[in-house]
Amino acid sequence: MSRELDKVYNPQATEGKIYANWIENNYFHAEVNSKKKPYTIVIPPPNITGKLHMGHALDQTLQDSIIRYKRMQGYSALWLPGTDHASIATEAKIVNAMKEEGLTKEGIGREKFLERAWQWKEQYGGTIVEQLKKLGSSCDWERERFTLDEGCNKAVNEVFVRLYEKGLIYRGERIINWCPHCKTSISDAEVEYEEQAGHFWHIRYPIVGSDEYLEIATTRPETLLGDTAVAVNPNDERYKHLIGKMLLLPLVNREIPIIADDYVDIEFGTGCVKITPAHDPNDFEVGLRHNLPIINVMNDDGTINDKGGIYSGQDRYEARKNIVSDLEKGGFLVQVKDYSHNVGTCYRCSSTVEPRVSKQWFVKMKTLAEPAIEAVKEGKTKFIPERFDKTYFHWMEGIRDWCISRQLWWGHRIPAYYCEDCGELVVSRTAVDTCPKCSSKRMVQDPDTLDTWFSSALWPFSTLGWPEKTPELDYFYPTDTLVTGYDIIFFWVARMIFSAIEHTGEVPFNTVLIHGLVRDAQGRKMSKSLGNGIDPLEIIEKYGADTLRFTLLTGNAPGNDMRFSDDKVLASRNFANKLWNASRFILMNLSDEIKDTNLPETLTTEDKWVLTLYNNLIREVTENMDKFELGMAVQKLYDFIWDIFCDWYIEVTKARLNAGGETAINAQKVLCYIMNNTLKLLHPFMPFITEEIWQNLPHSAEEGKTIMLADFPVYSDGLNFEKESKDFQKIIDMIKAIRNCRSEMNIPPSKKAKLFIETNEQDVFENGKPFFERLASANEINIANEFNIEGAVQVITTHARAFIPMNELIDREKEMQRLLKEKEKCQEDIDFVSKKLNNEGFVAKAPAKLIEAEKAKLDGHLDRMKKIVESIEALN
Repeated sequence: MSRELDKVYNPQATEGKIYANWIENNYFHAEVNSKKKPYTIVIPPPNITGKLHMGHALDQTLQDSIIRYKRMQGYSALWLPGTDHASIATEAKIVNAMKEEGLTKEGIGREKFLERAWQWKEQYGGTIVEQLKKLGSSCDWERERFTLDEGCNKAVNEVFVRLYEKGLIYRGERIINWCPHCKTSISDAEVEYEEQAGHFWHIRYPIVGSDEYLEIATTRPETLLGDTAVAVNPNDERYKHLIGKMLLLPLVNREIPIIADDYVDIEFGTGCVKITPAHDPNDFEVGLRHNLPIINVMNDDGTINDKGGIYSGQDRYEARKNIVSDLEKGGFLVQVKDYSHNVGTCYRCSSTVEPRVSKQWFVKMKTLAEPAIEAVKEGKTKFIPERFDKTYFHWMEGIRDWCISRQLWWGHRIPAYYCEDCGELVVSRTAVDTCPKCSSKRMVQDPDTLDTWFSSALWPFSTLGWPEKTPELDYFYPTDTLVTGYDIIFFWVARMIFSAIEHTGEVPFNTVLIHGLVRDAQGRKMSKSLGNGIDPLEIIEKYGADTLRFTLLTGNAPGNDMRFSDDKVLASRNFANKLWNASRFILMNLSDEIKDTNLPETLTTEDKWVLTLYNNLIREVTENMDKFELGMAVQKLYDFIWDIFCDWYIEVTKARLNAGGETAINAQKVLCYIMNNTLKLLHPFMPFITEEIWQNLPHSAEEGKTIMLADFPVYSDGLNFEKESKDFQKIIDMIKAIRNCRSEMNIPPSKKAKLFIETNEQDVFENGKPFFERLASANEINIANEFNIEGAVQVITTHARAFIPMNELIDREKEMQRLLKEKEKCQEDIDFVSKKLNNEGFVAKAPAKLIEAEKAKLDGHLDRMKKIVESIEALN
């Protein structure tokens, strides 16, 4: 075992080596073990098209910190990894790559396309996994899964068939969200709404056989090609006499009826609504009630189809422009009003979504949503922070049937088969080659695939072997904690909960830990358009994974967004260096006889002080971790290591280390004990540097071969020395106060002075004499109940008052001269800046930023003047 660390910590040379050792020794693997409690986290599977970004890095750091903590607590801790096949994103990448070769999907056919897709997955799909490893992720890589692997496919087919047999999956014509760019349907959860400036076009619809007309207003004039009625409210006195009459549809010259429906708001607009059942969800429902024809006027790519007459083949926006022009020419356009409204866009490509009627597969949601809502209300699954259950309830209580079919080839193909001879539909777990109705061999499988989220919804149990009753499923399921961002509560979290309850009878996890977004230093969302994205791999390359992890955890609070800045990164790097240098100092001063980290039998007051604070740290960090307050745990570790241990305890032990003999050995043992165990507390957050230092510190064979399997420290009453700790804290408080006072007076530590301490606790401060000499620059210390000393600086704490004779600190005459010179210079600075700010020409022409900077300068000079005057008065 080495007893020396390199002068400087080099994460680039260390982290890869350490991770390889962890992998080689199978330290991340979790087994079914009846002697241990299980603790399970399933990874939110990143897309195989993905590249590590800051959101991933935060998500992974939180999960890894939790699983490492639980592993050290003795749980059989499983962090199950995997990736998502990401139908839309992956298919788009493959189609684009083929385009460069002059090929199309349809040109090469489904089989050849899927061969290419699997090749692409093999070549690029593992990139994100390797990047997760660079972050230090301690996933059980032996259990890595893929949402399109054989086991997940079996689970998907099983779920589809079960839901179909229960009447919860059906096929029918419904209004769905259609992305003309991706050329597939998308679910309600995949539609993102954004405020867009648009228009209300007011159009006249002539009444047949009359000079009268109805005026309607629409934001999508191109859809009038598919109008099949105009609706008015049955209680609207303006239009009651027109109900049942026919209108002539402008430009199309097709007659359509005026119908009465309560859906129409009398107060909104003109009180007349054009009804286009094929292109609006509300109109579709009106159409069903009134048995209206459904006329779809759009192709899959957003162009007008052959039902659009002269506009056939035109893009929807080109058709809109031409239709508006023709309405104006025909005298049908009344007016155009500006109008801002929420427009649905595709979450993948940001194209405007087109509502359209389509024959699709749906899941009936009401039956599935109810028990999932109750499970959260009853606390079977808890959201942290609790406020996010409102988001969950809002979505689940207003949920519509889920459109699960996608017009894509990459994904789980729908297990439905059609007979080409008699039209029979068969839903089956396995391939069907013979029609059960007419015995025809002409069976074809539905060409559509399932929504990616359909397979992701089964992730917590499909990855553990379901529908088989495996030992892993029995032991590790239900899982414990899901860590995810607030942006996919409805995409994924809700669907996992209702799927798990339906198919396993249990919630999939007991806790959902929600984290926020990682924003830039100015609080802006990281995006390509702003160019403010920060590559986590670059931070790892430059500073190491521990620095990145510590930065992401510092100040992190569940559910809240966080700001990422260079200053935070440098602070984390400096903390790692501080830890390294402290460990190096300990090892350099360690005797060969120190073989373990047991405490000595004899402890000094300062030992008892640091051990009490360390013991409290264990309790607080454990409480924070159990409440998922990782940011608070990290801050407490930072404060203890930097301030208490490095800046104070190591400093106060230096005299003992130099003394030699048993005194030095005892100090070494306490230093080793604290460092060894504090590294264990820190390990979940900074796994690499803690492993590297721990391997070089003395530790017993019982502690194992790696810090990641060492026992997490536990609070002990035996390390609670309340009186001694409070006594030594009084000494430290006085030393701090003296140092602050001397610093304000610009007196260097080398300038020694007499110290008179007035206190009722003389025995406490008598014990502190060696520390006052070394750390408070005292060359003589007097302690009594009372002193009467004139011309002395007074330093006051809660438990004592210290006097330092002024002539011990400074030459009064020289100091007065210095202060008067400083006052003169400061007045010059004040006059110079004031003159600038009183110059009307400067104020009128200078940028606001420069004026603010000058005002700040003036405030600084005035503050300095106030302090100089106070110092002169104190000297007098």
